[in-house]
Amino acid sequence: MPELMPTDHTAKIVWMGKVPQDRPDIRSRPITAAFASYAGFDDDFHAGLTRPSCVRVKSQHPQGTEIRNVRQFSILSAEELDFIARQIGVAELDPVLLGASIVVEGIADFTHIPPSSRLQADCGTTIVVDMQNGPCNLPAREIEKVAPGHGKGFKAAAMGRRGVCAWVERQGDLKVGDRLRLHIPGQRAWQPI
Repeated sequence: MPELMPTDHTAKIVWMGKVPQDRPDIRSRPITAAFASYAGFDDDFHAGLTRPSCVRVKSQHPQGTEIRNVRQFSILSAEELDFIARQIGVAELDPVLLGASIVVEGIADFTHIPPSSRLQADCGTTIVVDMQNGPCNLPAREIEKVAPGHGKGFKAAAMGRRGVCAWVERQGDLKVGDRLRLHIPGQRAWQPI
């Protein structure tokens, strides 16, 4: 019996970007297409099969420990970006400022899709959702540079709306305009006693 269930929920890729390896900040650079290898997007700061552990997993590993890279992509929702923009008082929120890899539209409550869900393109390219991406102050600094006085509200506005971190399960091409079907685990919600 399959452990992942295809759903009728689909998202459309509306924006893509790469964070340069020699980055001076967290900003990504827009692209229209890329090959998603098992390591992520070539020449992206977050590419690699492994990565040094960071503050996100400090309860599990000493900082700098080599671990599996489940943060190859930062995937955001266009709908959630619009909400955050309204909350911080700007007309729109450029995904460049958040170091985004992919922005999708069409799946409600995107940040809270179940961990281990798959986003699969029609061509078969498949991305695995690790977990939600908690908001931090780095995007706030970039927002502040282009919209003084508005960056400080980012962290609170983005809580529960910062998208997900993800990694490649099946290699393939991705491009703006691609449709991604959501597949979710068949597992019930955890109910500790």
